[in-house]
Amino acid sequence: MKRKKTKITLIVSILLIATGLAISTTNGYKFLLGYFMYKMHKPDTVSAISNSTKKPEVQNKQVAMSQELYTVRPKKDEQFGELYIPKLKAELPIFEGSDEDELSKGVGHYAQSVLPGENDNSVLSGHRITVFRRLGQVGKGDLLVVTTSAGKFTYKIKKVRIVDKDDRTVIVPKPVATLTVSTCYPFNFIGDAPKRYILVAYLLSSQLTNESKQTGTLKKSV
Repeated sequence: MKRKKTKITLIVSILLIATGLAISTTNGYKFLLGYFMYKMHKPDTVSAISNSTKKPEVQNKQVAMSQELYTVRPKKDEQFGELYIPKLKAELPIFEGSDEDELSKGVGHYAQSVLPGENDNSVLSGHRITVFRRLGQVGKGDLLVVTTSAGKFTYKIKKVRIVDKDDRTVIVPKPVATLTVSTCYPFNFIGDAPKRYILVAYLLSSQLTNESKQTGTLKKSV
């Protein structure tokens, strides 16, 4: 009788162990399978989520950045636009180039920078004793309006900087359409001024010319 109970206990123990192993093996298999599936599909899932959640305006902006704004670039010393400063009620001609020849006639456009209205940093400069003698009255929140053959571009000043005259950060690339306006500082300094007065403005709106709208080569406002 005792031997029979021992045999039954042994059989039950073996069954319990076998059942436990089966369950643990199955769960382990499922765990490993799920883990490998996750590893294999995680990048695609993240990519799909990223693409699906990307805002339409961001996608449109990326498309716009790849388009050309001007089909013809101005030549050096050529007047190609006008800068209007509403606060000063001043209308100033813009010339291609920033050498003394251009600055003696009006506002100069730094030729290595993009043209007004284009994405990136468009840099303008002028003398503090001529075209920009009252620029110190213009600051954050004021508007700058540039008109060219491509259209009318309105910028809003977001930042005023005073830097050393050799500071090259003024002409660095920007991720959005930016207008940087520079002149010597202090305004009442006699001789070669040691600093620069900088206005940094971002494109607020664009009013494109009819020709530009028809060709479809101009970017929309940011």
